[in-house]
Amino acid sequence: MEESRLCQWSVIRSVLAILQWWGFNVTVIIMNKWIFQKLDFKYPLSVSCIHFISSAIGAYIVIKVLKLKPLIPVDPEDRWRRIFPMSFIFCINIVLGNVSLRYIPVSFMQTIKSFTPATTVFLQWLIWKKYFDWRIWASLVPIVGGILLTSITELSFNTLGFCAALFGCIATSTKTILAESLLHGYKFDSINTVYYMAPFATMILAVPAMLLEGSGVLEWIRTCPSLFSSLVFIFGSGVLAFCLNFSIFYVIHSTTAVTFNVAGNLKVAVAVTCSWLIFRNPISMMNAIGCAITLVGCTFYGYVRHMLSNQAPGTPRTPRTPRSKMELLPLVNDKLDDKV
Repeated sequence: MEESRLCQWSVIRSVLAILQWWGFNVTVIIMNKWIFQKLDFKYPLSVSCIHFISSAIGAYIVIKVLKLKPLIPVDPEDRWRRIFPMSFIFCINIVLGNVSLRYIPVSFMQTIKSFTPATTVFLQWLIWKKYFDWRIWASLVPIVGGILLTSITELSFNTLGFCAALFGCIATSTKTILAESLLHGYKFDSINTVYYMAPFATMILAVPAMLLEGSGVLEWIRTCPSLFSSLVFIFGSGVLAFCLNFSIFYVIHSTTAVTFNVAGNLKVAVAVTCSWLIFRNPISMMNAIGCAITLVGCTFYGYVRHMLSNQAPGTPRTPRTPRSKMELLPLVNDKLDDKV
């Protein structure tokens, strides 16, 4: 009975984690698009840098000031060996997402991001040499086909925005797999993850943002008709970005990499609907059909994963992301036994 209750609570916690992540994710995406389109602040590197700074400050307040979470010490060598590479991928992922929002509609950007399950499976197969059942590969066909149809029929197609979103999928998959290994292998909660990663991400992005966008930002400040309210909105998006970063790692901590990616694709319908209601970007019938095919493909993909995970004992199963010492070098060697 006790085990059943724990299992039910685990499911409830996963569902709540996914729902709150959807809410923060869609809100931040809409706010970022509003910043680029309505406020005419067309500087994605600067917006990303503001998000990283807000996340670093938020994590510091939670850990050092409010003491809501204890600081988990990490050896300086391990920070550079594990945290810094993950921060670099995290930074690339956020920047590519904001660059794509700068040039393409939210609906198109979110549909392209639905390609993430395919890139996750491919990376696990290519890099970690994981075997996947043929049904997994077959379930990815409608996802790829739907994205191709959406891309061909997109009325607001932009090559730079499309490439940024596509490469963002690869960055998202890499980040998710690494984060899953980090958070499941150690008692490393989401706030501590942001605490260590956000300063690195800020350090990586600050100089490029100043060199490439500094003069443009200063000109925007001089010419903006409603500067105070615009700055409040921009920095408000940074605060919500901290909440989003927290929720992303909380979802990864509560679920698996593939579940996280499938849940991310299911929020596409909400993001597409909200963006259309706010920005009224043109969507053709074939474009909507392509998006629907992608969502159906993601649902089918999730069903196949669930079906294979519940096979009878002794049946070959789809392998998980590497977590053991032999499969992946741990963050801190003497904490191998500290499983979450």
